[in-house]
Order: sequence, then structure tokens, then C-alpha cells
Amino acid sequence: MKTERQKMEAGEWYTCLDEELEALRVAASAAVHEHNTLPPTDRGKIASKLARLVEAEDAIVEAPFHCAYGINIKLGKDVFLNAGCTILDCATVTIGDQCQLGPNVQIYCAEHHKDPVKRSVDGLEIAHPVSIGKRVWIGGGAIILAGVSIGEGAVIGAGSVVTKDVEPGQVVVGNPARPIPASE
Repeated sequence: MKTERQKMEAGEWYTCLDEELEALRVAASAAVHEHNTLPPTDRGKIASKLARLVEAEDAIVEAPFHCAYGINIKLGKDVFLNAGCTILDCATVTIGDQCQLGPNVQIYCAEHHKDPVKRSVDGLEIAHPVSIGKRVWIGGGAIILAGVSIGEGAVIGAGSVVTKDVEPGQVVVGNPARPIPASE
């Protein structure tokens, strides 16, 4: 029989009301608190507790920052997350080299059950990974939903809600995000 964490990692329905998952969220909360409250000169690019959770290669994470677990976040070389970014990493979130995320970008991997009892009483949700290719620019306030892949060099306009995959080099804007011609 699988644990709730194993179900979550396998992309199956799981209950988030689980002691092991709660312990992981508490550890992430402590790491995020340290990151968000240290003076920038003491914090550096990413505070030590958060750096032990997040897989990061020379990334800069501005405060405030929030994540659910941290252990499912993979940041490539020279990634920049501006202030207010939230990553609910119930599944793997991969952000490629040299990506820039504007302030208040949100990435959500979990989807809650549509049945109100299964959602609110049982805590059932399912998680889908998010993949962001190299050199992507995501404008401030954009929201990336579960299961989305964004191709290399794409641009996501500020405030956009990305519900579907984005092709490499594509520019998308709006809610829901739709392609527009790239301007030079």
C-alpha cells in the first residue's frame, strides 16, 4: 500500500491531510520563514535552509517567497525569482537556465477534487508537474497551472493565466493565456 507522499509523487489522487506531508510542509515553512526574514546581506541568493530543500544552481530567490514543500523545485543556472513568487510544488517544478520570473508569479501543481466532500473532508487532490524551458520570461502576476509545459524562450505576459502548454518562442497573454505575434 502506498503512502500519501508516494501517491502524490506518482501523480495519483492523495490526501493532503497526512502526517508525513504535514511534516514536510512544516519544514518548508521554517525554511521559507528564514529566507523571508533574514536581511538580504545575510540571506544571499537563497537562505541556507531553503537551499537545502530546493535544487538550485546559482539561482536568486527574492523575498518574500513561498513554497509548499521545496523538495520538488528544480531551478536551473542563473534563474531569477522576483519578490512574491509562490510555488505550490506538490509535483516537480522545473525552471530552466536563465529564466526570469516577475514579481508575484504563482505556479500551482495541485488540483483539488471536484466533489465537495472528497475535496473538503477527505482533502483529496492530484498533482501534475510544471516544466519551464530555458530563457523563459514570465511577467509579474502570471499564474501557471498544473501540468503546463512552457517551451524554451517563451514569454508569458504579466497577469496571464496559463492553462495550456506554451510552444518554444511563443508569446502568450491574457486569461486564459493565448498566443500573440512576437514583436521585435
